[in-house]
Amino acid sequence: MQGLKREKSCGALVYRKQDDKIELLVLKHRYGGHWSFPKGHVENGENEHQTALREVKEETGLSIDLLEGFRKSVEYYPKPNVKKQVVYFLGHARDDKVKKQEEEVSEIKWVDLKEAHKVVTFRNDKNLIDEAKRYLIDPKELER
Repeated sequence: MQGLKREKSCGALVYRKQDDKIELLVLKHRYGGHWSFPKGHVENGENEHQTALREVKEETGLSIDLLEGFRKSVEYYPKPNVKKQVVYFLGHARDDKVKKQEEEVSEIKWVDLKEAHKVVTFRNDKNLIDEAKRYLIDPKELER
């Protein structure tokens, strides 16, 4: 019997503040057509932060600063006998000069954090957005 193959990727929920609202960057993957966040495989010698920063830069052209204390891990089975772990961080975009990676990304857009769960495809990503809201939005704002 074949053993379970493990894969690991890292990525980030990238946000910016526009006027008085917070926006989240989402991208549409060319293969699969789903809306999600920038992420990719950990390469040899990289730590999780380095992978997340590199993948965000490669897929979106953005440099980001990762927030302390936000690390969320999601696990799923993309194929039989493959268990994938994706570790997500929360990152603030230093600027908003987006340049998408044509090979992997078909579309990139900024969406209002409060609307972002309507845009992403997977339940896991909707949960991540809820976690990000807890970090980014003043609790008094959530009650409105």
